[in-house]
Amino acid sequence: MGAIRGTLQLRPRPRLRSRYSFLKIVCCWLLAVFCFFGFFHRANAQTPENILIVGQIAEPKSMDPHAATALNDFRILMNMYDGLVRYKPGTLEIEPALAKAWTISKDGKHYTFTLRQGVKFHDGTEFTAEAVKFNFERMLNDTHPYHKTGPFPLAFFFSVVESVIVKGRYSVEFVLKEPFAPFLSNLAYPTGLIVSPAAVKKHGKAFGRQPVGTGAFQFAEWQGNQKVVITRNTAYWDSAPTLEAVIFRPITDANTRVAEMLAGGIDLMVEVPPDNLAMFEKAKDVTVYQQTGPHVWFLILNMKHGPFKDKRMRQAVNYAINKQALVNNVLQGTAVIAAGPTPPVFTWAYNESLQPYPYDPEKARKLIKAAGYQGEKLTFYVTEGGSGMLEPVAMGTAIQADLAKVGLKVVIESYEWNTFLGKVNPGLGEKADMAEMAWMINDPDTLPYLALRTAAWPDKGGFNSGYYTNPEVDALLKAARKTTDQAQRGQLYRKVQAIVHDDAPWAFIAHWQQNAVAHHSVKGFQLQPSFFLLLKDVQKQR
Repeated sequence: MGAIRGTLQLRPRPRLRSRYSFLKIVCCWLLAVFCFFGFFHRANAQTPENILIVGQIAEPKSMDPHAATALNDFRILMNMYDGLVRYKPGTLEIEPALAKAWTISKDGKHYTFTLRQGVKFHDGTEFTAEAVKFNFERMLNDTHPYHKTGPFPLAFFFSVVESVIVKGRYSVEFVLKEPFAPFLSNLAYPTGLIVSPAAVKKHGKAFGRQPVGTGAFQFAEWQGNQKVVITRNTAYWDSAPTLEAVIFRPITDANTRVAEMLAGGIDLMVEVPPDNLAMFEKAKDVTVYQQTGPHVWFLILNMKHGPFKDKRMRQAVNYAINKQALVNNVLQGTAVIAAGPTPPVFTWAYNESLQPYPYDPEKARKLIKAAGYQGEKLTFYVTEGGSGMLEPVAMGTAIQADLAKVGLKVVIESYEWNTFLGKVNPGLGEKADMAEMAWMINDPDTLPYLALRTAAWPDKGGFNSGYYTNPEVDALLKAARKTTDQAQRGQLYRKVQAIVHDDAPWAFIAHWQQNAVAHHSVKGFQLQPSFFLLLKDVQKQR
């Protein structure tokens, strides 16, 4: 997340969208001119042989997986560290990693892992059960001698852990306070990656700049705002990578990333702007990758204060928004319409019987009239950018126009990302009626549990910024967490989706299709539904 740059009050005017479109056209025209020369000179541009250069969207904040929160950082970290388990490539299914096997007690509260032997951290120290215990106690125990090397903002992923017990040099048991079905999935998330205890003890709070893991690549250097370099771990337990090194270059401006890709300055770029995808698809020397992942883009509706306390008003918003036009025109086909709070990538938990709210302005008008809306101003928080937010200003202004067509008086207030989060995460209160939001998740439990439970209201430590409450949803989510049988869990989540779809605490908009572009010399690359970059099996061939 970027630094706070102040607050911008954006009051929409009739020509706002046309101005935005004009600027977009000018930028695209200038880029097209560059593209011609970029493709012309590409043959002369050579990145180093067997070294992959990746164009990242931003400068990383920390190489400590327990302190990091941004996908931008995770894309690097997943190549330097391992967890006890990991996502099977191309899926969100769990497979062994540093733990070669595990057992779960009948009551679902004891997970015992058998660890791989002979695994070394990049500093030469051995990976053992004591290292696992150190990692989790460092995050969870505020009396641990290295807890102050944090903070650890995502440690709540493991708040259900009561204790970590070393059963033997290569055996470790996690005792949970209660059954917690997403536990293995959370262990596969970057927050569950295992760091070298010796390196933490040596570097303290500076560990995030001197990272040491067990992964396929090891840290080499970090030049601020220029590059992070990781090199091949020749002793990697799961076979050494082919690439000699990977260089991650932070290029925050999307058009600059495109230009660098065209000029041959990078081999792989992530998060291609929608305007440029078609151009790359026509290129002969690059491959475009696209995949729908576990992402949800939605509008939070304030159910505690204002008109959206009435379900009819919330449903009206869902009917009033032309989601197909948003996906086709604003996002240019890089997303699919959402029917509810759960992404379809979780096939075992997704409710296929639910259909997206259709675009029906007339029905929206009838619901608004029945709810007794009197033309009150509706404040709409819009962010200028942020992780997973796609085209937030263009999306916000298009949604505002759709709502105006059914008689809703919506006024946009736009903020830089960190300022935006500072307003939304504490709860909309009496300040705003609606807000944009997007989440990328690793389990169907994550988003509803953190943002739709009654106990997840902001004043209780959650992210339920619109104050949704439904006792039946609360009970279903609690039951799903305690159910280790995936089929039963899936059934419970499908019920949650049906209830939430009808209650409409959010306007369900879209699921992003992540993308990347790679030069044809890059072989073996694939996008991951987790949104991470896994580069161990990637090759670079001239």
